[in-house]
Amino acid sequence: MPRPKSEFDELRTLEFRTPREVLDDDQMYTIYEVARLLQGVDADASLDVETENVLLDWAIPWMMNHTDEFVFAEPQADDEPGYYGLK
Repeated sequence: MPRPKSEFDELRTLEFRTPREVLDDDQMYTIYEVARLLQGVDADASLDVETENVLLDWAIPWMMNHTDEFVFAEPQADDEPGYYGLK
């Protein structure tokens, strides 16, 4: 249910960092690692499934908006995720 703005102590602008601000040039990351890093969480942090899903909800559109800045590497096995890195 919507709430009046006056109920909040602080309102901030919605700002996203660029891929170069989030990822290292010489590394490749799974989508899960990208999602964590985008939110300032360690890439190897252990998260519950619900939190992981919320982070993915933010990361996937962010990556789609920056597709021209990414490269992709096939997964090493069929049951593993692929890897993404900076062009």
